[in-house]
Amino acid sequence: MVDLSSPMTLSRGPAWRNRFMLAPLTNLQSHADGRLSDDEFHWLTMRAAGGFGQVMTCAAHVQRQGQGFPGQLGVFSDDHLPGLPRLAGAIKAKGAVASVQLHHAGIKSPAGLIGQTPVGPSDDAETGARALTTAEVEQLIEDFVAAAVRGEKAGFDGVELHGAHGYILCAFLSPLTNRREDAYGGSPAGRARIVRQIIAGVRARCRADFQLGLRLSPERFGLVMSEMRELAGELMALGEIDFLDMSLWDVFKAPIDEAFSARPLIDWFAELPRGQARLGVAGKIMAPDNARRALDHGADFAILGRAAILHHDYPARLAANADFQPIALPVTRDYLRREGLGPAFVDYMNGWKGFVAQEAEEVAA
Repeated sequence: MVDLSSPMTLSRGPAWRNRFMLAPLTNLQSHADGRLSDDEFHWLTMRAAGGFGQVMTCAAHVQRQGQGFPGQLGVFSDDHLPGLPRLAGAIKAKGAVASVQLHHAGIKSPAGLIGQTPVGPSDDAETGARALTTAEVEQLIEDFVAAAVRGEKAGFDGVELHGAHGYILCAFLSPLTNRREDAYGGSPAGRARIVRQIIAGVRARCRADFQLGLRLSPERFGLVMSEMRELAGELMALGEIDFLDMSLWDVFKAPIDEAFSARPLIDWFAELPRGQARLGVAGKIMAPDNARRALDHGADFAILGRAAILHHDYPARLAANADFQPIALPVTRDYLRREGLGPAFVDYMNGWKGFVAQEAEEVAA
């Protein structure tokens, strides 16, 4: 059995001090132009101080038009560099590995927010998004790679590509949202070409020990489970990524696809040969027993979202007390403020059903 508190080496870059990664969480705290805010700096560095092995930023957009939500951290311009080095340096000074998640919301970019028509692999009637031209796809690849280079320049240890949740890379992988007839559509290989070319570009232009991860969804968003499983296995075996972050929504649930429903979702990915790549899983991991169970099922590390919001020092608490259990929901706004969430983040969490106690229910936490 792998101990959650044990260090983890990767094929490139620094080792993580334990098996916990902070999930890349939407928090609405940065400035309107994508510059880092003090609230976002405080939220992330508290998690580094609290013992997380890797601290991942929220999804940071690689093109201005790829913004997915207000207050999103940006990595599309050198104008962001004054804040990004400050953040990377502080995370690393507190003992965590620092990483930026690279993101483009694609068809999920709100037109009112970005001031133009959103874009995706194909025209999308539901969102009003238009299809990218082949030249625009090539520019998108360049902008993902340039953002990785910018992250390296800022002092981060690595980056993660956001290929999940229906955002632009995920939309390219899906036959539902990608109906292109050029080299970036058609077959599973064609739909995955954009992801492979971004990976190749990062490897060619960033230093040899720069860590590179990829987040994938296995299902929903029109994705085909068998295709995602094959892609995950190929990318890990090739050795071009250092870790795969599988966003499973619920780590131990049965897959939607009946052909795979006999076993939990995690098992279909944990059994894949992974070479030197590491596998992490996210999805309703709250109690330490669930994190331990994920490792028992073959994952290398656990990715915490809601649990990390509730306890900035979850890894440190667990290392000190094997019987540690997270606080029960709902919690008060004051509690979240003490855990390092700024006003915008607290308001955002208030929209999560059952997470924040409403005023009439609030009691001292």
